[in-house]
Amino acid sequence: MKTIAYIHTDFPAKFGIPRQSGLADTQASVVFEPEYRCDEALRGIEEYSHLWLLWEFSQVKGKPWSPTVRPPRLGGNKRVGVFATRSPFRPNPLGLSCVRLKGVEKTPQGTVLLVEGADLMDGTPIYDIKPYIPYADCKPEATAGFAEDKKDYCLKVYCREELLALLPKDKQTPLLQILAQDPRPSYIEDPNRIYGFNFAGFEVKFTVSDSVLTVEDILES
Repeated sequence: MKTIAYIHTDFPAKFGIPRQSGLADTQASVVFEPEYRCDEALRGIEEYSHLWLLWEFSQVKGKPWSPTVRPPRLGGNKRVGVFATRSPFRPNPLGLSCVRLKGVEKTPQGTVLLVEGADLMDGTPIYDIKPYIPYADCKPEATAGFAEDKKDYCLKVYCREELLALLPKDKQTPLLQILAQDPRPSYIEDPNRIYGFNFAGFEVKFTVSDSVLTVEDILES
């Protein structure tokens, strides 16, 4: 397969990225490789509200896969089959994300797709883009296995206004959404530990105690 595009996001590293697409209003752009900067290939795409992105877990490429994995939402203690999870450690390191199409923009790099809700690291290779079709892709009767039990899990987030104001206004709500989803490894429970991750050019430091996440500092990175 050929890489047709790369996505550019506010996440320079894996830690802090939402665990699934659509959990936070993250903003991103899909920039096509020169071979695929063809407006004809995008004709009609603006008529869709959502898209599927097929992409590569590029950070684990070449690493061995495992038939069983420990999903973070199960506390990292219980093993389940890899095909019953969305773990990156798969025979083929492929990911699938549903994103909202916010715009189609002409740039010096060709026509770029502006999307919302991506759960991808900056620079992730994109292999394909397909329209999301509600009557075909949405299955209201579907069950979600162990993920169903954790769908409402979230932390209460406390961030001082003067800290939050350090971020551009359009990055503030996505950050709070990301933090509420609890970016920590699920097997770590240490109220004194200070965690940190980079987002939108800032380093965000936080602690968690009794299901309350407190932002300790926000620094320009």
